[in-house]
Amino acid sequence: MRELMLGPKRFGDLRGDLPGISANTLTQRLESLEQSGLLVRRRLPPPASAQVYELTEWGYEAEPIVQSLGKWAARSPAHDPTLPISATSIMLSFRTMFDAERAKGLRADIGFRLGTESFRGKIERGVFRVGRGEVEGADVIFTGSPLALAAAVYGRQPFELLAPALTVEGDRALAERFTTLFPLPEKVAAEPR
Repeated sequence: MRELMLGPKRFGDLRGDLPGISANTLTQRLESLEQSGLLVRRRLPPPASAQVYELTEWGYEAEPIVQSLGKWAARSPAHDPTLPISATSIMLSFRTMFDAERAKGLRADIGFRLGTESFRGKIERGVFRVGRGEVEGADVIFTGSPLALAAAVYGRQPFELLAPALTVEGDRALAERFTTLFPLPEKVAAEPR
């Protein structure tokens, strides 16, 4: 469901975004979600004519649950922000970890080209909204891999060290401020049982 939170995807795209899952297991999970009324299968009109999976209105209502699970998981002492992450997952992570206080007074238009996907984010009045969209005309455009973007934001890696896996176009000071807006929650102390 997480991978469908920003809109419909084809089976191959879902499989690519979920490393380690077999085609059979993914098929079973999609069928189960469809039977539960959380997603639907539909065919895109020509020229695409591809079958996609899309969350139902009820399915989209699960985003706060997905966000809560994300915040909870990030507190784990074993959480490793250097593991592979999909483009959709990093965008949802930003929506989840966004700190309105750190963004106070900021108004920004941010573009993301991550692999084959493009997203457009807007920060205004202490709210961060992001969805699929064209990036042209954004104040800042990040281009590269989702993992490199995560390294810049969550790993505080300087852009220079991440090139060419991540490039930044536009307002460099805004790009640097953007990376500070998503603090990870404090880790829980590992306690023996």
